[in-house]
Amino acid sequence: MSEKRDNRRMNRDDREEAREIPRWVYFAVLGVILAVILFSIFKLLRWNMGTAETEGVVEGDFEVEVLDQIFLMPEDKKALHEDDGQETILFLGNDVLTYYSDENGFVQQVEKNYAANCINAGFPASTVALKNANYDPEYALDAFSFYNVANSIVSGDFSQMAQAAKSFNDYCYDSHTEVLQNLDMNTVDTLVIFYDAQDYISLRIGMNPDNDSDPVTYSGALNAGIKALQEKYPFIRIVCMSFPMCYAYDSTGALVSGDRYDFGNGRLTTYLQFMIDTSGATGVSFIDNYYGTIHEDNSSNWMLDNIHVNADCNAHMAKHFIEKIYPEN
Repeated sequence: MSEKRDNRRMNRDDREEAREIPRWVYFAVLGVILAVILFSIFKLLRWNMGTAETEGVVEGDFEVEVLDQIFLMPEDKKALHEDDGQETILFLGNDVLTYYSDENGFVQQVEKNYAANCINAGFPASTVALKNANYDPEYALDAFSFYNVANSIVSGDFSQMAQAAKSFNDYCYDSHTEVLQNLDMNTVDTLVIFYDAQDYISLRIGMNPDNDSDPVTYSGALNAGIKALQEKYPFIRIVCMSFPMCYAYDSTGALVSGDRYDFGNGRLTTYLQFMIDTSGATGVSFIDNYYGTIHEDNSSNWMLDNIHVNADCNAHMAKHFIEKIYPEN
């Protein structure tokens, strides 16, 4: 009897041992899970770094998605504009337009490769948003923000800009103010808004959720300025050009990538999204110079310092602009 009990117990133990999953299976499953997690992290980091090479490839070859969005001018608005047979492009912006004054500049590259009448109205170190809600002559640079420049164009009153220009030694402030004063806006076909990452570096607020036209915020100033121009000149096609990547100094004085560092108003990509959203909401074209242009691996070949780009980068961005806005070229 005891022998039969022992046999039954042994058979039961053998069956349980047979049903037991081998230990190596657990290790194999765990290895697969870890591999999936590590691969996902790698792809996410690669996306955030923008690891696309621009030299020797065409736009469709980029590993990152270039976020261009193009809107055509409605026919009823185009009909309001008398075609003089010459494409005239007005550029508003800052150092990205003014750092070079020779053939290496962005505006000069566009004019060279598209044969348009290109008007440079950039103001060095200016921002899209205001620093002060109420203009303070002690901070004259606010007169040359996109928001105030747009309002000066719409009103035809450039007195504040002309007075503020006296605070600077750079000829651009005075001469480009004079260019705008003398410009007949009815001859302008396309208006391009192109600022580098100065708003991010200057700690301008990104947005005001209670006021989408708050001029002391990046998105609010952009929105308000575009709408003012559209109301006054509905026949002018407006294009927003995004800034390329930049570097900045953190609180310790260390140089950090704008793609990764948040000063309190968001990373540089946050400001990029504000421009994308505002462009879409106002129906203006958006040209992406952020993804597919400069990233940390190639920045030494495209940048002169932490924010200013070199002549090769200007040529690349000009080519991108022409191909997207004037595809027939």
